[in-house]
Amino acid sequence: MNSTLFLQSESNDPYLIYKTMLQNNPVYWDETNKIWAIYSYEDCVSILKNPKAEIPTVNPDNKQKLNKTALEILNNLTRLSNGIQHEISKEIAMLLFSKMKSVDINSIISQLIKSNLVENKMDWVNSVCKKLPVLVVLQSFNFEEKDCEFIANQIESLVKIMLPQKTEEQVKSINEVSATIFSIVEKQLFQLNFYESLSAKISESNSLSLNEIKTISISNLIGLFIQSFDAGRGILSNSLFQILNNKTFSSKTEIEKSVIETLRFDPPIQNTRRIAVGDIIIGESLIRKNNSILVVLASANRDPKKFENESKFNIERSNNTENLTFGIGGHMCLAKHFSIHLTTEALWFLFNQFKTITILENNIQYEPMINARLPKAIWISLQ
Repeated sequence: MNSTLFLQSESNDPYLIYKTMLQNNPVYWDETNKIWAIYSYEDCVSILKNPKAEIPTVNPDNKQKLNKTALEILNNLTRLSNGIQHEISKEIAMLLFSKMKSVDINSIISQLIKSNLVENKMDWVNSVCKKLPVLVVLQSFNFEEKDCEFIANQIESLVKIMLPQKTEEQVKSINEVSATIFSIVEKQLFQLNFYESLSAKISESNSLSLNEIKTISISNLIGLFIQSFDAGRGILSNSLFQILNNKTFSSKTEIEKSVIETLRFDPPIQNTRRIAVGDIIIGESLIRKNNSILVVLASANRDPKKFENESKFNIERSNNTENLTFGIGGHMCLAKHFSIHLTTEALWFLFNQFKTITILENNIQYEPMINARLPKAIWISLQ
């Protein structure tokens, strides 16, 4: 039996592994790694909705030695919190998200392509996917151009704050950029005309001090940058790859359907983790209190009991929107609709601007990550 925990860079086709596990061990105790792996759609939903399955602590007792600012950001992120802390930070994050103004995505992607296209060739991942989503978020909150440039260039270091295990070099990079980014966001937050009413509303409903609200707000605005980089990069990369392979780009509607089907068929986020804070029964299996749980979202998205002809890329399947890539329940990713919209607009612009788009490499290499399937690079030709 292969380990349930493997690097995406070391697997040519993880979906074959998931298919085997779905058939033989849909709820599996991995003795080597001391973790339960959940593969079926029904059981993944059950865990994601179960209040006894909480988000595990990323950095207990600050063993990773993050500095004060980095620790404040990490401890206040909606994605990593539970209970009342999660409810408060989620409310703030949702209010921030609702205040994003519309920006011209086409002009941003046009400039990125212009700056990186050499002899009609470009690395789609590093030129566009790692830049566009976070720049859209930054501009939607009116950040100055120099601040947009700084954060866009440093966000790849900061997103490592989400990793359960970090190298000393990663911790060093996080500590180096966190204070500057925190300061930039703090300055901009006070200039936003809605912030005063937002803080008053949160203070009144949750009995928090204005300073506590400020820290949570700054942290979760930074969290939006992190989410846009994580989710946005992967969706833009994987969607272009699948659309070109399946030739589904004749209209904006077809592209949007293709993006949604990519989220099911080849999702950037393959799994997420939980910790049992009480005993949980799944089928005939007992997950005991304090057991770790791996919720294999990418496997659930290929469950034949949920999706007909699950191994076929089909943009017309009626229930494609029910994929679990962004989660479900209280911890469903807030960037879901934003990411789908941004990817649809960006790819529609790309296919409108260029008559011929060709992938220049057949063997895509993936980042050495357990939870995410992210191409390192996708070199394309634009004619």
